[in-house]
Amino acid sequence: MTSKIEEYYNKFNENKRLKSKHGQVEFYVTLLKLMEELTGMNKPKILDIGAGTGAYSIELNKLGFDVVAVELVKHNLEVLHTLNQKIEAYQGNALDLSRFSDNSFDVVLLLGPMYHLFTFEDKLKALLEAKRVVKNGGVIFVAYCMKDYAIITHAFKENHLKEDLTSHKLDESFNLHTTEEDLYSYDNLETINTLKETSGLKRKRIFSPDGPTDYMRECVKNMDDETFEKYKSYVLSISERQDLIGSGSHIVDILIK
Repeated sequence: MTSKIEEYYNKFNENKRLKSKHGQVEFYVTLLKLMEELTGMNKPKILDIGAGTGAYSIELNKLGFDVVAVELVKHNLEVLHTLNQKIEAYQGNALDLSRFSDNSFDVVLLLGPMYHLFTFEDKLKALLEAKRVVKNGGVIFVAYCMKDYAIITHAFKENHLKEDLTSHKLDESFNLHTTEEDLYSYDNLETINTLKETSGLKRKRIFSPDGPTDYMRECVKNMDDETFEKYKSYVLSISERQDLIGSGSHIVDILIK
C-alpha cells in the first residue's frame, strides 16, 4: 500500500521547487555551507538521506564528491536515476540505515526526513542512525521546518486561523499540532536543541537557509537578476544571525560527532 508521503511526493516536483527563485535561495545557502565543511576533507564520502530527486546528491557528484543516496519514495529514486545514473542510490528509511556500517561516512545529510517524522522519538532515532554511520569528527546536516513560519503563514496570512483552532491543529496558546495526515511536522529551537543534546552530538553551526524568503515569494520571484543576486548574498550574510535564526521557514543544524 502506498503511504501518504509516497502519494504526496509522487505528485510534488521537488526539483521544480528548488529551481524556483525562493527555492534557489535555500539551495544556494545550504550548498555554500556544505562546501565550507567539505573543503579540506580528504576524499569525503557523503550520505544523502531523504535525497528526494537528487538535487544535492547530483550537484555534489558533479563537483567530484563520492555520494550515496537513500530515498523512501520510489518515484523520486526513478527521477534521480534518470538524471544521474552514476550515483549509488537505495530505497530506504531514515529510521533504519542498517545496510550501512558504523563510521562509514564523513558527512551525512538529513535535509528532508525531519519534515515528515511526527514524534520526538522518531526524530531522535533518525538522528542517532545518522550519528552511527558518520565517522568520529564527521558532520551531520539536519534540516527542520519551523513552527512559527507555519502558524504565521497558514493561520494568519492564508486566513485559516478559525479552522485551525476548531480542528485543534492550533491551540489558544499557539502550540501547533500536526499528524501524519498533515504530511509536515514542525519544530522550534527548543525542540531542536533538545534533540541535539539528547543525541550526544555537538553543534558546530546552525543557520537559516532561506531567511525571510518564504514570506515574500512573489517579491523574490519578481526581482531582476541583479537584485536577486544581491538578495541571495543578503540571506547568506544573515543566515547565522542568532536573533533571526528561528524566524524563517527552515533551520539547518550542523552537528559534529
